[in-house]
Amino acid sequence: MKHLDITVKGKVQGVFYRASTKAVADQLGIRGTVKNEPDGNVVIEAEGDPALLDLFLDWCKEGPENAEVTAVETNEGELKNYRNFEVVKRGLFK
Repeated sequence: MKHLDITVKGKVQGVFYRASTKAVADQLGIRGTVKNEPDGNVVIEAEGDPALLDLFLDWCKEGPENAEVTAVETNEGELKNYRNFEVVKRGLFK
């Protein structure tokens, strides 16, 4: 198991990026969270099998149909042992 902190930049809000990310994560068995940031980025915490995380990252670089991803930054982090994958709604920013 591996934990990745992922920041997705570009036109990634208002294009169903979070909902699509959850669908792909659920399909791959990835656990974690996805949320919009006030600066327009989408931030993802993802945990899973390293090979499946690679597939997930490949998808993050494309995103859903109307997204225009300009950059994806990743950092390996400490496992938090998420139970599922959740979309974090607005107003819950740290």
